[in-house]
Amino acid sequence: MSNFIAAVVQLSSGTNMQANIAAMESGVREAAAQGATYIQTPEMTGLVQQNRKAFFDTVCDEANDPVAPAASQLAKELGVTVHIGSTPIQIAPQKAANRSYLFGPDGQLRASYDKIHMFDVDLANGESWRESAVYQPGTQGVTVDVEGALFGMAICYDCRFPELHTAYARLGVEILTGPSCFTRQTGSAHWHALLRSRSIENGAYMIAAAQGGDLEDGRETFGHSIIIDPWGKIIAEVAGEEPGIALAEIDTLQVVQARERIPNLVNNRAFSIVDTGSNAENVA
Repeated sequence: MSNFIAAVVQLSSGTNMQANIAAMESGVREAAAQGATYIQTPEMTGLVQQNRKAFFDTVCDEANDPVAPAASQLAKELGVTVHIGSTPIQIAPQKAANRSYLFGPDGQLRASYDKIHMFDVDLANGESWRESAVYQPGTQGVTVDVEGALFGMAICYDCRFPELHTAYARLGVEILTGPSCFTRQTGSAHWHALLRSRSIENGAYMIAAAQGGDLEDGRETFGHSIIIDPWGKIIAEVAGEEPGIALAEIDTLQVVQARERIPNLVNNRAFSIVDTGSNAENVA
């Protein structure tokens, strides 16, 4: 069993990477000062930029990216685990990876994860998003041990794909992660419901730091960075959209207890689906 203090750092990242790094460092230091030893920042910690030309004029390849080294140095200095929810990394002339980094208390890279599911949607308020036009989707889930607890890495839109999280849970993952840059429109409707559902159906903690407020590039984000226990209870939350931190104790014994009370991961059965389309059409 494992016990530690986790923190989510809510940011309002903009188009200047150095300013974003300074904000990240400030939030991580504040969380560490309050006793957190695992500290997560949101998706797009290093850069939020809708303009494609400006984006590729700013984003760097992994060798020259300034965000990961800053996080590594900070983790080592403070003796904590720093999980950069994501930052864009250029991998081709007009393509980037939406990449998450997790650094251990020694400053060493413990894991990285590229966002698998791309947010390609048209929203009712006229917003249109095509992440796949800029980002290369990842192809692999990633687990990592942090303070004796097994974490499963995911980013934002991944939370709408329960099969990823269930696959993690079946591998023994106790902590699910969902660092995000959720839009205000979808967040107000679905943020709490989605993250609580992933927690409940897998008997796992969910830790999800988020971007909040009206960002410099024009996007509107929901905030409400959150930590949820394995029974689906919200145990820490940054209220609203302003930058801030929230902390909670993680006790993986609660994962064991939740999965014993509702053993759906064990009760799951293989099944097939019979196509009765012709009859369904008649009924309709």
